[in-house]
Amino acid sequence: MTTYSLEEVNQFALDTFTEVFGNVAEHSPWVAVVAHREAPYVSREALIEAFSRSLQGAEEDAQLALIRAHPDLAGKAARAGEMAEASVNEQAGAGLDQLTDAEYEQFTQLNDAYKSSYGFPFIFAVKGATKHQILAAFEQRLQNSAEDEFVEALHQICRIFRFRLEDLVSDEQSAVSS
Repeated sequence: MTTYSLEEVNQFALDTFTEVFGNVAEHSPWVAVVAHREAPYVSREALIEAFSRSLQGAEEDAQLALIRAHPDLAGKAARAGEMAEASVNEQAGAGLDQLTDAEYEQFTQLNDAYKSSYGFPFIFAVKGATKHQILAAFEQRLQNSAEDEFVEALHQICRIFRFRLEDLVSDEQSAVSS
């Protein structure tokens, strides 16, 4: 994976920025398009915050579409290899690519129960988490209201943005002024 300096990122035209960062938000390049409006960024943190503001400031329908663009954790798309590369790597990092058949069935049941309750997939920023922590979060969050889960899904997506952007952009400070 290529890592870019903040100076390079600040020089990207919209089309290059969207090409590089368009999949930071799962199959939703519009987030990168909106975040690009805040360039140049004074820090990597400012870039991350621009992506979060893009999502938080969007219409509810666009937010819901982004939530629904995420794959189930350890779901059929994962087993079939039909996910974005970043999702594949993140789920593998949490060990979700090495589940036993019983664990896979448990994830499938929880994914189905969650989608039945809320109308969208369970979103969890899995980087640094174990399958046991993810299962515990599943169980706990199935007790939440639909409104609370919508907010939590957006929060988790913003965490995913952070992890993905930290992987793509070095933490060097730039001399760019705002």
